[in-house]
Amino acid sequence: MTLPWAVQAQTVEFNTAPAMSVPDIGGGIGLLDQQKETEIGEKVYREVNKQMPVMHNPWLEDRLLSTFTHLLSQTKLNQPIGLLVINDPQINAFAVPGGLFAMNAGLINAAKNMDEVAGVMAHEIAHVSQRHYSRSQEAFKGQGFLTLAGLLVGALVASKADSDVGTAVMLGSQAAIMDKQLSYSRNQEREADRIGMQYMYAAGYNPQSMADFFEVMNRASSRVSFLPDFWFTHPLTSERMSEARLRANQLPAVKPNLLDEEFDIIKWYTRVLSHQVTEQQLQTAVNQNKFAGQLAMAAYQIQQGDYKLAQQALDAAKKQKKSHVLMTLLQTDVYLGRDKLDDAQRMIQSAAVIMPENRALNYKYAEVLIRQNKISEAQAIVMRFLRANTRDLSGWRLMQNSANVNNEDRYKAVNVLRYRAEVEFWSGYEENAIKSLIHAHRLAKDNKSLAATVKVRLTEMQKARMLKI
Repeated sequence: MTLPWAVQAQTVEFNTAPAMSVPDIGGGIGLLDQQKETEIGEKVYREVNKQMPVMHNPWLEDRLLSTFTHLLSQTKLNQPIGLLVINDPQINAFAVPGGLFAMNAGLINAAKNMDEVAGVMAHEIAHVSQRHYSRSQEAFKGQGFLTLAGLLVGALVASKADSDVGTAVMLGSQAAIMDKQLSYSRNQEREADRIGMQYMYAAGYNPQSMADFFEVMNRASSRVSFLPDFWFTHPLTSERMSEARLRANQLPAVKPNLLDEEFDIIKWYTRVLSHQVTEQQLQTAVNQNKFAGQLAMAAYQIQQGDYKLAQQALDAAKKQKKSHVLMTLLQTDVYLGRDKLDDAQRMIQSAAVIMPENRALNYKYAEVLIRQNKISEAQAIVMRFLRANTRDLSGWRLMQNSANVNNEDRYKAVNVLRYRAEVEFWSGYEENAIKSLIHAHRLAKDNKSLAATVKVRLTEMQKARMLKI
């Protein structure tokens, strides 16, 4: 399965695994249930965006999504709703029926390589593919699916609001412990370990890394007075840990992953975005002549608004490597920060044109075009990606920004409201989105085609809003 918005995929060799012993549970799901699971996934997607500190960064999202998509291709599950990175230092992740995966920045920070991250993703995918929700809760049938979505959202709110581990509802694999309504049985956890490991091996990732990450969590819990949230919903017994290692040893050896430097870039960049790193730590990495550290330092200085120091870090990085997508994005940000729009365009345009499938490059190009008041060009670029993924908040924000500055548009007010409604809707503010579209519909009454377009979307949003959770 290939997604048009899952770009810059890792170069991972697929393995010819021993016959995979995966119970074919998901394959028989009916179309109605598939639709309801999509409704769950989209509803939770909106609520996560509303309730949690989600980091919307196209480059980071797509780098992680490429791994998730590799793994998902080993299943019979549908295309994913999306992948979200939550700004939280805890080791945690969850997946939801319908294809939503979310992970904390702390998980990336704790992992040594992408294979360890893939192990967590594969475990979560296995919970979904084996339908552990439905199998463990007979009540989740028909409208019960929305009850499940309500429990998930309640878990998110509680995990954010209550830091007392004795009473908090812990966010975890697809859910949390809510009076044990969403906790998995020991057998389901072991099944997710076993099947998840088969998924990651078949997708070309090292199965030893799942066992390695179990040990990372085990060591982390022994050094502190609290346990990672992930631990509460995935209790790691010594039996599970030893079984994972034994199972990995039984699979043929996987070639070492040659993308460790790329994961270092992801890891250091995530630390900057999530504010889990100090300038001193970044300087140490720079002094060690680490390419990943130099890029991260540039990103940090851009955050601080110090474009001179950011440029110095980028100049050092360029001495090591002539080109890298993130380096191009950061250099463009420096030019934008210094209001050098022509330099910004020259930097980003060729890269975006050469890689038209790369969302991060093309969105940055659109941002430059908007600053240059080249609105139609910018919107044409962004809409290519939105047609492939209508849930893309970053894209809708660009469309709203472009409409805001488009003074030549006769229906500027209508379009500002339309795009604002999409931002509000996918951010979880459904009522505000509906109000924006109602207003847009009134303003578009003298344009039948535009009014009809707005009306169709308004009806869709109202229907989604009626699915109360």
